[in-house]
Amino acid sequence: MTRVLRFIAVAMLFVSLRALAVDITVLPNEQLQQRYEALTHGLRCMQCMNNSIADSPVGLASDLRRDVKEQLLAGKTDDEIRASMVKRYGNVILFTPAFNSASAWLWLMPVIGLLAGIFIAVRIVRQRRYLVEQDDSVVDGEEGSR
Repeated sequence: MTRVLRFIAVAMLFVSLRALAVDITVLPNEQLQQRYEALTHGLRCMQCMNNSIADSPVGLASDLRRDVKEQLLAGKTDDEIRASMVKRYGNVILFTPAFNSASAWLWLMPVIGLLAGIFIAVRIVRQRRYLVEQDDSVVDGEEGSR
């Protein structure tokens, strides 16, 4: 029982530490604040990979948030900030990478997979319908001969 309580206590500690990692950056005006939040939620943490830099508690994400803030205050546009991050880390830093020749497969594979799935499903349904019709004709033919 004490092991279970220790495990719960440690788990609660980790959860509470995660809550402390919330980004509390405040920028001088509301427009910059909204741009900052949109940018930090659109950039992937390079250490966590499944979190945005806004949600990640690691130090690298904190550095990236600071870099985004500094670039915003320096007057750079959102596209310039994204371009600087892509230049440094590659397209993987973007949750929604741009459509270009290098990332075309990323955008097209879900569509190709969906079309292939529909094609396979239609073939299976047709084949089963054909088999059921053949089975019914065989059964009807046997009953008529008795």
